[in-house]
Amino acid sequence: MTTNTRLGAVPSILLVLLLALAWFGPLDMRALVKSDEGRYAEIAREMHVSGDWVTPRLNDLKYFYKPPLQYWATAAAYGTMGESAFTARLWPALTGFLTVLFAGFTARRVFGAQYAAPVAAVLASALWWIGLSHANSLDAGVSSFMAAALFALMLAQRDGVDRNAERGWMLACWAAMALAVLSKGLIGIVLPGAALVAYTLLARDWTVWRRLHILPGAILFVAIAAPWFVAVTRANPEFFHYFFIHEHFERFLTTVSRRTAPWWYFVPLLLASVLPWLAALPPAALAAGRRSAQSNGFRPALLALVWSAVIFLFFSVSSSKLPAYILPVVPALALLIGLWLPAARGRGVLAVAALAGVLGAAGVGIAPFGARFTNEPWMADAHRVFFYWIGAGAALLLAGAIAMAAFERRGRRLAAILSLAAAGGVGTLVAMLGHEQIGRLTSARDVVAQVGSMFAPDQPFYSVRFYDQTLPFYLKRTVTLVDYADEMEFGITREPHKVVPTLDEFMARWAADRAPSAVMGPDTFDVLSRMGVPMRVIWKDPRRVLVVKEIR
Repeated sequence: MTTNTRLGAVPSILLVLLLALAWFGPLDMRALVKSDEGRYAEIAREMHVSGDWVTPRLNDLKYFYKPPLQYWATAAAYGTMGESAFTARLWPALTGFLTVLFAGFTARRVFGAQYAAPVAAVLASALWWIGLSHANSLDAGVSSFMAAALFALMLAQRDGVDRNAERGWMLACWAAMALAVLSKGLIGIVLPGAALVAYTLLARDWTVWRRLHILPGAILFVAIAAPWFVAVTRANPEFFHYFFIHEHFERFLTTVSRRTAPWWYFVPLLLASVLPWLAALPPAALAAGRRSAQSNGFRPALLALVWSAVIFLFFSVSSSKLPAYILPVVPALALLIGLWLPAARGRGVLAVAALAGVLGAAGVGIAPFGARFTNEPWMADAHRVFFYWIGAGAALLLAGAIAMAAFERRGRRLAAILSLAAAGGVGTLVAMLGHEQIGRLTSARDVVAQVGSMFAPDQPFYSVRFYDQTLPFYLKRTVTLVDYADEMEFGITREPHKVVPTLDEFMARWAADRAPSAVMGPDTFDVLSRMGVPMRVIWKDPRRVLVVKEIR
């Protein structure tokens, strides 16, 4: 028996407006931090300034690690609203927010109106979805478009859909996969394709392939995804091998990226990704497997389950692993949890509340011990304050769990779901705001605000054996690398004249330049000081030293 969890039109609109306020309001409240946030903010800034929307560059060096869709969107935001942390994070936040709405819409159309609010609430409050939608990385964008492809496929294949609607939603599915490819590469079509094949074999639903509209869909896919790949390859012949061979096959099959981890690496991350709904995940997965097929043989819940399993297994066997890789499974899991909640027995919902309450209490309990979670003494105070913010967010989660249990005992299932969702979501945002205590110590925002005016804008700025990902964005200029390569090695090999390869050459340039500036690590500063390089320190912290040339 399914509990009534329908939400009226007016309450739905009010909740969407409140969600938008909470979702977008904090975007500018934290400094951009290393590495992804500074990197992707700067690539978009250079694209905006240069007007070259074909060849992505980081610190004025060719950077072909990922496709340009998010760079384009962010550069466009810079052009209309200015360069800020808000506009740098706007694209992942916007795609993540729209995916929440699309998830609820899909649940309503495919499964019934009573599932719309629970599905949207679960996704809007899922820990990993909130966290990565509020960080300037590429994962929220690609995950959103992959989710859009999944949801559009469900809408196209659902029971009773007419032929025109089926064709329209399938074209939307193909378009979403093309945008996913433009967001982060071939996973945007490989993983959805693999999930569909696995679903077909498991469900023995062969008829779905007759409703994919493959020919017009493939034409649309190529029309959207191909032009940039053609243009960037014509402008940069080296792109094809680096992007497709190195960045896809070599990273997946070998340890070239140096991001190895054990096979079980994503298990705890998968469990954490759906907090505070963890207790609902096992029964929701089992329910998805038992849910009967629609009259046309399609099993959308099973497809969501298979989708999650395929993506999880794909990245688990990959030789390159990072925490954010698991994000594309979250919308599908949120859908399954949101389908289970209205039909769950009361004790099942109370178990969800109980585990969320335990986790909230644990978060409150560890708050006083934050300083112990760092090996860097200079970070101890920041960690201490950050963990008190975590404790505040955990207290909200605990309160939400108590409210969920109280509403459930009174037979108010929708209020119970929304209580935990609101508390978990706001609690996560509170904890993220607290991270500013740590982020500001590693970001260049405060540095530039205090001493940026001391750097001559028309004179060289060197980055010596060191690269601060956020510094160029806040300085609004690129820097000249000295004896440093790391992720920019590919770009340096193509344009070696843009860097200084050795310390000896740097010292010669430093002596010849009229008013140069530089940033370096403390160890490098000590080396250059002992060598008698004339430098005047204008900023120093445990991570970096900023200097200008001292006139003697």
